[in-house]
Amino acid sequence: MRWSQLFIPTLKEDPAAAETASHKLLMRAGYIRPLGSGIYSLLPLAQKVRLKVINIIREEMNAIGGQEFVLPALHPTELWEESGRLGTMGDIMFRLKDRKGAELVLGVTHEEIFTSIARNALSSYRQVPQIWYQFQTKFRDELRPKSGLLRVREFTMKDSYSFDVDAEGLDKSFDLHKAAYERIFTRAGLDFVAVEASSGAMGGSASTEFMVLTDAGEDLVVLCRGCGYAANVEKAVAAFETIESKNAHASLEKFPTPGLKTVEQLANFADFAATKNQIKTLVYAADDELVLVLLRGDHELNTTKLTDFLGAENVRAAEDQEIFSAMGAHAGSLGGVGVKTSNGGKIKKVFLDNALKGRSNMVTGANDDDFHYKGVSIERDIEASAWGDFRGVKTGDMCIKCGGALAVEKSLEIGHIFKLGTRYSTTMNAHVLIASGEKTPIMMGSYGIGVERLMAAAVERSHDKKGIIWPKSLAPYDVIVNVINSAEEEALAAGEKLYAELRAAGIEVLLDDRAERPGFKFADNDLIGIPLRVNIGKKLKDGIVELVERATGENKDVPIHNLVDVFKQNVTGAL
Repeated sequence: MRWSQLFIPTLKEDPAAAETASHKLLMRAGYIRPLGSGIYSLLPLAQKVRLKVINIIREEMNAIGGQEFVLPALHPTELWEESGRLGTMGDIMFRLKDRKGAELVLGVTHEEIFTSIARNALSSYRQVPQIWYQFQTKFRDELRPKSGLLRVREFTMKDSYSFDVDAEGLDKSFDLHKAAYERIFTRAGLDFVAVEASSGAMGGSASTEFMVLTDAGEDLVVLCRGCGYAANVEKAVAAFETIESKNAHASLEKFPTPGLKTVEQLANFADFAATKNQIKTLVYAADDELVLVLLRGDHELNTTKLTDFLGAENVRAAEDQEIFSAMGAHAGSLGGVGVKTSNGGKIKKVFLDNALKGRSNMVTGANDDDFHYKGVSIERDIEASAWGDFRGVKTGDMCIKCGGALAVEKSLEIGHIFKLGTRYSTTMNAHVLIASGEKTPIMMGSYGIGVERLMAAAVERSHDKKGIIWPKSLAPYDVIVNVINSAEEEALAAGEKLYAELRAAGIEVLLDDRAERPGFKFADNDLIGIPLRVNIGKKLKDGIVELVERATGENKDVPIHNLVDVFKQNVTGAL
């Protein structure tokens, strides 16, 4: 393609509203343009990159036996009602009515639609396993769309679904996808980490996220550099030190704490009330039933862990009036001592974090405003309904595997795979007959990659002050041929000849034939991020052109008659 004919509306300044590197550079380099909040048009360069991402994904999905579908983006609400997700999706789902009043939704994802096909077409264990996938537009009414292509309301997703007869088959399909995803992201030139993750609204027994470490990310991952342990903060578990309690058999004693409402205030008030010796008491509503959650005073609650543990559809912090009505005291003076979950009490369950196991001589609220207890023994004084891991992991905590120091880092999700199990097949009646003649619900998996988000992630990970640096696998062109002095007929002729030869050799080439000054053209060339550039200039009289690598800035003189062979042998971008 000739630059003079190609639509590349580059900008000299960063857009005012752009915050992340990918947002700034994809706008400046003429790849995208906003249409509305969280809605972007992909211009010709972006579409070329998008198609390369799709082709990489398609090749790897086909390699594991995937079959490509295209399903509707417009769905009748009945299918979402069947799965039970119509009510739980909330405001993120776009909803509408047709001219006859029938209620419809725009697809947030496609578990329900693929399950409906499976239940009508798969009847025997002999028909599975199956892996079905598609590239389809998804619609999500994000509360705060931002960061260009990283958080939008309309985007392309590769979503795939596996159908198996049992858990062993699901494990195999999950592992096939995990390996395929690793190949996809490696081919896309991304450094990534696979982390344990929460299944959230998708449901299911297990999930893995593929994350790129970047300050532009909105997720946090917990990493151990020593042993490689990695998990999303919503799933991460840390080891905790054993604390020997002084005066372990101390008696329970109530004492006044006037005006003290926080863990820190209480720690400063009394030496024996160090934060690690306190019990933090939180009141939550789980589907409108009140529960207590108890943690060590220096630990914070991870609400996603609690939600996953409870298995409730709606988990929220209790309101002040609910707390006082149930506990007889306000936040800051609450505790689990004496709380009974039977006999009609308003607190239905008391959950304790594992870090409290075996602790004694601790301090907690007395459920009497401005009073606390000391000498609290967990097992003696508090009635536990269940124990669990509810605390959030922070930088410096001990790795659960090797004891090393954990680090919490910002990251960007580029892919997510789920073991759904029978979550959808049970609610939507998708069964197959097994060899014994019995019906069994299909075991399902769900696997997603955001196409445009992957493009943006590549820019976040690979750019400099001059612009984008695409990996060869994603670059819209392999090389730019830049005619520096386009006023000279000899240079123009040489550029045209080289352009034709490279195209004939199957090399994707962009000819910068614009009548602009060299500095202007170089700036644009660097901005759009093509891996290699050929400068045809003053040395042409000696049969020499300059070959420049975008990533490193390295350049060398090459005989122009050798260039096609150079690119044939190595068009990866390395000189």
